[in-house]
Amino acid sequence: MVKQTLHKHGEQNTKAQKVINMAVGSISKIPNMILEMRYCPEIIQQIDSVIGLLKSARTELLRGHLDSCLSERLKDDKEGAVEELLKIYNMK
Repeated sequence: MVKQTLHKHGEQNTKAQKVINMAVGSISKIPNMILEMRYCPEIIQQIDSVIGLLKSARTELLRGHLDSCLSERLKDDKEGAVEELLKIYNMK
């Protein structure tokens, strides 16, 4: 099991939070688009936009994790750090 701790990443978390807020705004429009019977490609484009925003937020969070947490974790628990990376990349 991966050990979880509370911590801050600074700028990456701020960027990720902004992007996630944008994704929440975008995703909240989708049910109404469906109810309004909007053209399917418009709805699909909105969904793709949300996916792109979430991937961007994931990248920012991962960047912060690699820049700060991982370097510390490698010093203290190399095996746990490797396990954590495998889990992040869906390899375990």
